[in-house]
Amino acid sequence: MMNERRESDSPIIPRKPSNKGRVTARPAERVEERGLAKGNACEQSRLRTQGREGLNQALARIRQATRREPGAQLTALWHHVYSVDTLRDAFYGLNRKATAGVDGETWAMYETGLEANLRDLSDRLKRGAYRAPPVVRTYIPKGDGRQRPLGIPTLEDKIVQRAAVTVLNAVYEEMFLPFSYGFRPERSQHNALDALYMGLQARKINWVYDADIQGFFDAIDHEWLIKFIEHRIGDRRVIRHVKKWLKAGVLEDETWRQIDEGTPQGGSVSPLLANIYLHYALDLWVKQWRKKHVRGDMIIVRFADDFVVGFQHKQDAERFHEALQARVARFALTLHPTKTRLIEFGRFAARDRKRRRVGKPETFDFLGFTHICSQNHSGRFDIRRQTIAKRMRAKLHDIVRTLKSRQHWTIPAVGRWLGQVVRGHCQYFGVPGNYAMVKAFRQAVLRLWQLAIRRRSQRSRATWSRVYRLAKHWIPYAHITHPYPSARLRV
Repeated sequence: MMNERRESDSPIIPRKPSNKGRVTARPAERVEERGLAKGNACEQSRLRTQGREGLNQALARIRQATRREPGAQLTALWHHVYSVDTLRDAFYGLNRKATAGVDGETWAMYETGLEANLRDLSDRLKRGAYRAPPVVRTYIPKGDGRQRPLGIPTLEDKIVQRAAVTVLNAVYEEMFLPFSYGFRPERSQHNALDALYMGLQARKINWVYDADIQGFFDAIDHEWLIKFIEHRIGDRRVIRHVKKWLKAGVLEDETWRQIDEGTPQGGSVSPLLANIYLHYALDLWVKQWRKKHVRGDMIIVRFADDFVVGFQHKQDAERFHEALQARVARFALTLHPTKTRLIEFGRFAARDRKRRRVGKPETFDFLGFTHICSQNHSGRFDIRRQTIAKRMRAKLHDIVRTLKSRQHWTIPAVGRWLGQVVRGHCQYFGVPGNYAMVKAFRQAVLRLWQLAIRRRSQRSRATWSRVYRLAKHWIPYAHITHPYPSARLRV
């Protein structure tokens, strides 16, 4: 035909791919037949961006499948975990200054030859040849004088755990209940504190049940945990690797020890496994129990193993306590005998206790704050949240020990460090109504700094005027960093 052209008449110009198609590694260079750009347009940053786009699309499909079939098992998840893009994104999400694990490999060491390392790791995960190494166990002091065990995984184990958590969160975030706040994406301690504040303000709450599960992370039953995961996850490769992490054991004083129960704290997967365990062992049961047995109002806010339940009637709270003890015992858990208690707390607690001549309402602690029945300037019921005094004293003792170990530092270096401490304290504890405690903490830090300067020399003249001049340069003033809960939740 006249309109037809032979291949030899003109060169074939390839068309550019559609924007709706899959993003390839080199779309412009492949179509235009030119080399890669030099300079700042490095391949590493470009691959990370494309990896995030592909991963986000995959996670969106997982979330849609979870919502579409709420009772079905998901059988194809592991290939998202061992994707090089997912592993790369997990690597760059790690703390670059974290302590090395049992192999001694650091973030900077692994970054040398990163692409080759990630491809090798991806291949081992794909073939099932990956072996979870033991975690190094250390201990950190707690506020009550005890020590909390902390596990330090290897760098590769952190990468794999973080990648697995990224994929599994797409499943379980569609399942977890709204009153669960601990270790979840886009949820923090202050979200839980605001929800508790508004629940106590808006609902008819007269009794508060402050509960704590004793040694929760060390008491998780492995068999129950695997059953809970298998209820929703049908990919045997995911189950197999979770079992590897549970059976990896800990290395303590250069001695390996197998762990038959509990999850080692310190890895990325441990908080997710804890939330899965409590979702089935506690959250779903609380939801059903509230519908069947509660006569009045009831609220609950949970952050990991620490949760607060509010009741309108004391009888409901007492029945809940008895039922809860039996429920957690079924899953090898126990309530803390001293931290679990029922107190009279609410808008009518002060009036009722005054009528019975039993003193002021008791207080309870939750997520670093002591909650107190109070009144605002208009005389209406309000909840005052202030820093737990015991926790503030413990923090000041830590500052004293650190200052003694850093006496050889220059004054500007110590000032910058103390400024970071005070700034972080204000960012967490700077809630409305807690200004006095935040100011007292800053003043105590200045006093400790003055004593540290005086110890540097017998002729040191560390007067308050000099300390205040130094603080003006390095230490931020006490200030409130959080809005009122009603304003934040309204937004």
